[in-house]
Amino acid sequence: MSPHNPPQNSNNAHHYLPMGSTIGIIGGGQLGRMMAISAGQMGYHTHIYAPEQDSIAAISADYFTCAPYDDEQALVHFASQCDVITIEFENIPVAPLRALEKNKNIYPPLSLLQIAQHRLSEKEYAIAMGGITAPYAALNNMADCTPAAQQTGFPAIVKTVRMGYDGKGQFRVANMDELHAAMASLNGEPAILEGLVEFSAEFSVIMARNVHGEIIFYNSPHNIHKNGILSTSSLPAPSIIKDQQPVARKLMQKIAEQSNYVGILTGEFFASSEGPIFNEMAPRVHNSGHWTIEGAVSSQFENHIRAICGLPLGSTKICGDDIIMTNIIGDDIDEFKAILDDPLAKLHLYGKAEARPGRKMGHITKISYEK
Repeated sequence: MSPHNPPQNSNNAHHYLPMGSTIGIIGGGQLGRMMAISAGQMGYHTHIYAPEQDSIAAISADYFTCAPYDDEQALVHFASQCDVITIEFENIPVAPLRALEKNKNIYPPLSLLQIAQHRLSEKEYAIAMGGITAPYAALNNMADCTPAAQQTGFPAIVKTVRMGYDGKGQFRVANMDELHAAMASLNGEPAILEGLVEFSAEFSVIMARNVHGEIIFYNSPHNIHKNGILSTSSLPAPSIIKDQQPVARKLMQKIAEQSNYVGILTGEFFASSEGPIFNEMAPRVHNSGHWTIEGAVSSQFENHIRAICGLPLGSTKICGDDIIMTNIIGDDIDEFKAILDDPLAKLHLYGKAEARPGRKMGHITKISYEK
C-alpha cells in the first residue's frame, strides 16, 4: 500500500534509527518483553520504564527504570537515555508524558492514546471516522440509568470508561435492578452502557504504519473470548470475517492516517449482518497478534520496532495453513509439560511468578501444514 500522510512532527520522519540506538518502552508486562526481544534481535538496546520491581519485561531489556508512571522527573530522566519511546499498554497517564514530547518522538501519538483510554471518546471517534458501533450511552450517575437503558435496551454491559481490560470493570446486566446494582458497585466512577449486538464472529484488524506513512495489514484472526478474556485466535478465519475485513481495514487505516499513527494499531470488531461493528482499539501490539511470532514472516513485535525506528516494514505473509494461538490463563500454566508433549506446540511463558485466576501466564501457538 502506498504511503499516506507521513507524520509531520517526527524528528526521524525521513531517517531510520541506527542499530545500537536505545528504544524506551513504558510498561513492564509481556508485551514489553516481546518487544524487547524483537528489538534485541534487530540490534537495538531497550530501556524499560515500569513501577513494579519484578517487571517481566525488564528481564529481557538492557536497562530498567523502576518508578511510578506519574513521576514526571523520573520520566524525563528515562527519556534522556532513549532515542525513541513507545508504550506497551494504553492505561498510562498521558499528562506526564507531555513533557517528553518536546525532545523525543513518542509512539503512538498521545492524542490517540488519550482517546483510546476513554470508552466514550473512543466510540465517538470511531463513528466520526465512519465506523459503526453497538448502541451506547453515558452513565455518570444513577439518574442516567433510565435514559441509558432506553437507548441500549437489555441485556447490556456496564463498563468503566477508563481502565478495565480482560473483563475487569465490566458487568452484564439484564434489567434495571442489576443496572442500579452495577452502578452502586462503581462508587460514582463514570461508566458506559453498551447494548449487546447480534454477531457471527469476533475478529481483529492488526496493522502497522511506519514514520514514512507506509501501511501493512495482517490477515484478521477469528477471536474467541471466555469470561471476557481472549482464549484463542485462529487462521484462516471464517468467510464472514474475510468478507468484512476490507471495510474494517479501511476504518483502521483512516484512524491511523488521521492521527499520524506510528507502530502497531489494533481494532477489535464484531462481524454482523450490518457489517463490521467497531468494539474498541488498542494503540499497541495486541494479544490477538501473538500468532504472528511463528505464523507470519515478520511478527507484530518486529514490525512495531521497524515502524517506530523508520525502517521498511516486514512481510505479513502467513507461514502455514492452519494457525491457532491459545492463551494460558491462571493455573493452566501447570500443564506446560503436557503442552510440550505436542511436537507442534510453540510455548511462550511470560515469567510471571504468581498464577492468579484470569491472569495471562503465556500462550501456545500451533501451526499445521498440508502434506
